[in-house]
Amino acid sequence: MSENTAEIKNEHGEPIIMFNDVTKVYTLYKNSREQFMALFYDSKKFKKHQALSGVTFKIHQGESVALIGKNGAGKSTILKMITGVCFPTDGDVYVKGRVSALLELTAGFSGDMTGRENIYFKGYVLGMKDDEIKEIEEKVIEFADLGEYIDQPVRTYSSGMKVRLGFAININTNPDILVIDEALSVGDAAFKKKCKDKIHEMIKKDITVLYVSHNRDIQDFCDRCIYLEKGKVAFDGTMEETLKRYPEFGKS
Repeated sequence: MSENTAEIKNEHGEPIIMFNDVTKVYTLYKNSREQFMALFYDSKKFKKHQALSGVTFKIHQGESVALIGKNGAGKSTILKMITGVCFPTDGDVYVKGRVSALLELTAGFSGDMTGRENIYFKGYVLGMKDDEIKEIEEKVIEFADLGEYIDQPVRTYSSGMKVRLGFAININTNPDILVIDEALSVGDAAFKKKCKDKIHEMIKKDITVLYVSHNRDIQDFCDRCIYLEKGKVAFDGTMEETLKRYPEFGKS
């Protein structure tokens, strides 16, 4: 049985993310042919998977919240809804402001474009205008610290260089909400420290942070934790309370 605590008392502003009784059901297909046939036949015939069931929570402006749970608990589905990649089957999702997601950091790059050109390309994808991108261009270049490679085609980059550029772009887009999904598990120690320092800086600026991780390092950033279990909110409370109730977290 799921267990929920009363909403944490906070002194932040209005809710910036709200999930109200959200359910998400995916249709599972054996292959692409079956998926194509579903366009013409009743989808009820196909196997279903319920990723979320009656999920309700509010995140206020300026909060730093950890989202944890085992694989398959529903974390990725929630992130996809917050970033607008997918939508609920039932219930309501409300997100206010620009979202910057540190998910697949190397996705969306054009290999034939230079690193500098990709800053603009990714900026356009995020809905930014030329003057907004121009304003952050040098900040991105300085943070990525790629030297002369910034004007070389991204296809010549190592995977680590792509990660640096991806993180630098997303972290500097002046978001209202920053979504992090295990992004700090990549890169060398010096770059990880640089990224962590930047996230702490953003938290101090009252930017809302939602951090998904299987590692206990989330307690360095978050004071609240939402624990998911089989698509439901099992617990919503302080990070300290969560780690007491779920001591196995971060040990697997």
